[in-house]
Amino acid sequence: MNKKYEPLDITGDVGLKAYGKTVDEVFINAAVGMYSLITNINLIKEKKSINISVESSLIENLFVSWLNELIFHFDTYGFIGRRIEIESSEFGVQSLEKHSTLTYKLSAKIYGEDFDSTRHESKLLIKAATYHKLSVEKINDIYEAEIIFDI
Repeated sequence: MNKKYEPLDITGDVGLKAYGKTVDEVFINAAVGMYSLITNINLIKEKKSINISVESSLIENLFVSWLNELIFHFDTYGFIGRRIEIESSEFGVQSLEKHSTLTYKLSAKIYGEDFDSTRHESKLLIKAATYHKLSVEKINDIYEAEIIFDI
């Protein structure tokens, strides 16, 4: 599979479709794709790293939380990533006494640097990942995720 992500043209907003052979890979490719909508990621240097952890009872909620956490670090601290390593992920059932619930967890290390407008191109200002037309699914042997961002 060559294509990792592609932008989607949505009137008034911007969307992204990400692909991966695994759930981890589709989450990584969506994050890198999102960063590429913000700036030219080829100009980002791996000067520092941050750790991100998210969890949810639904894979779609985990996906939105993941991207919104990255947006938060960009908006609040100016940190923009270039490379992502998933340190741990759980996509399974957790038993709590009499109830079983699905639990999705993801922890990752993001390598990048603080955004510098003198060196980094400003493209889109992404405000948030949304639930509008959200999908995370396995089609044949490939995971596909589609997300729309508020800009």
